[in-house]
Formats: sequence, structure tokens, C-alpha cells
Amino acid sequence: MSVALDLGAATSTDSKVLGIVQDLVRHKVWANASLVQAIRRHEAAATDDDLRTLLHHVIIADRFWFALNRGEAFDAAAESTVPARLDDVVGKLRQTHDAELRWVAALDERALQRELETPYIPGQRYTTAQAILQVCLHSHGHRAQAATRLRSLGGTPPPMDYVLWLRERPSAAWD
Repeated sequence: MSVALDLGAATSTDSKVLGIVQDLVRHKVWANASLVQAIRRHEAAATDDDLRTLLHHVIIADRFWFALNRGEAFDAAAESTVPARLDDVVGKLRQTHDAELRWVAALDERALQRELETPYIPGQRYTTAQAILQVCLHSHGHRAQAATRLRSLGGTPPPMDYVLWLRERPSAAWD
């Protein structure tokens, strides 16, 4: 049986779409936490400015779309300062992801179809579902970059595949 996923159509009533969107966010949080653990276990990676900056970029994009979805202000200037310590970046990741998990768990199909506009991309509208997918795909791409950087520093990236996560659907482990 195949399921067509139209994340932009205002007529979607398939509850499977909501479940998949929620799973994608849960996977993203778990994968980000898994990557952070691997980085922390490797001294050269834990002190690498490039990895810290990349993780900060991931969380800024996440926080932007999360704020937009919730109708909250986003202070790009305040958010753009890269913390000097990896633990501070990870703290922001964890705080944002915890709030995001609570928010996505409360969504319904109608909420996924709500339209959003951002001044950063004028003239374009996105559904909440599309914005969530953007965040998950953006995070995925940068996790791949971070895993490559971790490997180049002599570390070992963890397995972070969605299909592996689906077996047991583990929660994020940050410590």
C-alpha cells in the first residue's frame, strides 16, 4: 500500500501525514542528540570551531522556523552570535528541541495546513507541514556535513538513519 504525501495541499485529511511529520521531528531530535554525543566523545571534535559553528547554524534555522510556526518574534541579530562553548550550543539545541517536541505532539491535521510567510523569502507562502519538512531536511544535510567533519578529525559518526530510528523510535539521549 502506498501513501501519497501532499504536504502543501489544503485538502489533506490523511492522519498518516501528521504521524510522519511528527516522526520526522522526533527522528531529527534523536539524530542531532546522537551526533552531539559522538562529537563530545572525541576531544578534537568537541573543541572544533567549525563543528560548533555548524551546529549553531542548525539550531538558528530550527529556532527561526519554530518561532515562525508559533507566531513568535525571532531576533536574528541576537541569535546569530555563535557561543564560545560547545555546551552552550548543545544547551540551546536541547532547549529548542524539547519545546519543539511538545509543540509537534499537539499538532493536528488542520494545523499542518496553516500558511506562513517570512520576510526572508518575500512573496512565498509555506504550510506548517512544509516548514517542518524544511527544518528536518536542513538539519539532515548539516548532520551529514558534521559527520564528515567528525570523521576527518578521527571520530566516528553514529548511525543516524531514519529507518534505523523507526525500529525502536528511541528518544534523544543528550548525556
